Amino acid sequence: MVCVKCGYLDKNEKTIFGKKLCSVCAKFAPDNEEDFEKYISEKIDWKILDTFRKHNLRSQGKTKKTMSKRASEGKVMSRPPLGYDVVDGKLQPNQDAAKVHSLFKIFLEKDCSLNSLAKNYGLSVNGLKKILTNRTYLGEIKFDGTLNKGNHEPIISAEIFYAVQRKLREKLRS
Repeated sequence: MVCVKCGYLDKNEKTIFGKKLCSVCAKFAPDNEEDFEKYISEKIDWKILDTFRKHNLRSQGKTKKTMSKRASEGKVMSRPPLGYDVVDGKLQPNQDAAKVHSLFKIFLEKDCSLNSLAKNYGLSVNGLKKILTNRTYLGEIKFDGTLNKGNHEPIISAEIFYAVQRKLREKLRS
């Protein structure tokens, strides 16, 4: 079928609101029907979009929108951090959760350098800092600069987490 917006004959056509679109026009199509009708009425020559077809350049807008929606529902958006596994699309604490909890407690209670603590846990200093500042352990999900309440069990209490943040800031200043 021929795309109703650009006139391109595409074997990977998509049907949106009952109209056939090529894969490129479908990627840019709005989600609501009123905007979609305006979008369709603004015709474009398929040759202009040919560069996108040749180089497979497509909009990332819908992907980001979908990921933001998943994050706002408290769903994990990346590989799980140390101490968690993904089970049925949800973060579940695993056997390393005790290691993470221990790491936070030792950092808070002992006066050791980041370097020595990192070595004791088989981590780099940057890896250690990433763990100590990761809000996922509080039960939150961060995506695109926005914090959302996660649908997973926190490993670290807010009290311990914020005490670690204060001590980490002090250590990094000196």
